[in-house]
Amino acid sequence: MSQHLLKRVLKYSVLGSGIGGSTFYLWKNDWELTSIGVVRFGRAAYVAMRIAVDYKLSLRNQDRSSPAYHELLSQIHLRSALRLRDMVCKNGGVFIKVGQHVGTLDYLLPEEYVSSMKILHNQAPQSKLADLQRVVEEDLGNTIGELFIDFDSEPIGAASLAQVHKATLKDGQVVAVKIQHPKVRARSYVDIKTMELLVRGLAVMFPGFQYLWLAEETRKNLPLELDFLKEGANCETVAKQYKHFSFLKVPKILWNLSSERVLTMEYFEGGKVDDREYMESHGISVNEVSRKLGKLYSEMIFVQGYVHCDPHPGNVLVRNTKAGVDIILLDHGLYQSLTDDFRLHYCKMWMAMINADVEGIKEHATALNAGDFYGLFACMLAARSWSSITSGMRNRKVTEEETDEIKANAAEFLVQISDLLNRIPRQLLLILKTNDVLRGIETSLQTRANATSFINMSRCCVRAVAADRLKNCQSYLETFKVKLGCQWQLCKLGLYKVFLWLQSSFLGSHMFNIRNALLLGR
Repeated sequence: MSQHLLKRVLKYSVLGSGIGGSTFYLWKNDWELTSIGVVRFGRAAYVAMRIAVDYKLSLRNQDRSSPAYHELLSQIHLRSALRLRDMVCKNGGVFIKVGQHVGTLDYLLPEEYVSSMKILHNQAPQSKLADLQRVVEEDLGNTIGELFIDFDSEPIGAASLAQVHKATLKDGQVVAVKIQHPKVRARSYVDIKTMELLVRGLAVMFPGFQYLWLAEETRKNLPLELDFLKEGANCETVAKQYKHFSFLKVPKILWNLSSERVLTMEYFEGGKVDDREYMESHGISVNEVSRKLGKLYSEMIFVQGYVHCDPHPGNVLVRNTKAGVDIILLDHGLYQSLTDDFRLHYCKMWMAMINADVEGIKEHATALNAGDFYGLFACMLAARSWSSITSGMRNRKVTEEETDEIKANAAEFLVQISDLLNRIPRQLLLILKTNDVLRGIETSLQTRANATSFINMSRCCVRAVAADRLKNCQSYLETFKVKLGCQWQLCKLGLYKVFLWLQSSFLGSHMFNIRNALLLGR
């Protein structure tokens, strides 16, 4: 055999081995064409192009100041959101995760997108039981039948990355088993790159569309959420860090039955945190639920700086006990650790907003990189109108008119909001999402923006700022002054809470009516 022919044989042998080996690898790992990303990338690119062309052509030569323009824009937002949702559902996995994130950004994105994406929390796809059994066997080395004496075939919860099944161990203990969807991990890298590419492309076509932060945050956080061992560690950390809240319940992890893709934990019964009917039928006070949830998250954000960032209703359960209402916190895959510098500026920003201190709002908004957009930034944080913030929002509940105004502003100032979201510290992005989800829960419970929530936040802010000042005290006298000042502020908040209770009580209402009658008699 000639040397030239030998080289050709070796060349094609290596090529054939490479193709054969790659094919075997893909088959062995249950990969398919969609796993490589060609189909999902093409589908996402096609939908993105349709949406971009729709905006360009439909809004061409339109008068932006006319009412007809805003009505047309709303129509385009709606049909684009529906196209996007349909694509997200077909692509699944990471795309649904991002869609769910969009569905939590009330008052930050046009209402049409938010409302269209909200339903993804209840419409996540389910994996077949046979596929999940394979994941369990690969990771734990035993079949489901060998590990559990009973395993419910229907999931008690399905999300974008995993689903949860109720099961019974051989010793009789009832557990919840969270199993990752088989193809999510394999597809995640390509899906994230797809989203980054499309977002960059849309930013070129629409200079005001600057949502690269959404793809960047997904790229950073997704590997953490796909590692269930990390989630289990978060679960134990939060249980230890917030053990002083007796009402907080966190599932215990069974480490011998857990892996990166399987998490076996203590099972809890309870109703969703936004389910008023469940609460009424079980004698649970919605006000107590709202108060405890606000107290927990105020402590997380303002004092401890370790924040559970996915408190949507499916991840927070409530139950009634002899000791009172328990808050059960599930899904610990995503936490945000806040730096002290950021946390303190954020505390002071909220204190300035609660006290209608415009100069303080400017100062701390600038520290958080919001600059000249301090007013819009404050409205984004509080989900209140600027007029409400500057007139003392702790004394005024949110009205329907104010809610409509905020939603209209979200559409009108979309470019400015987009710019702000790209400028502010990345730590704040998940906090904004958390705030919006909590507000949605309060709205469902009809306790939104009550005075108690502001008092809880104020207490935590006062404590956090005092703790920081104590670190810099040089003498016992300075320490005494800081502690005394902190206690005095907390005392004033306590008195204010009593005043609000009296004002809302029967006696307070009766005295208010007498006062009005006397004034009218003059």
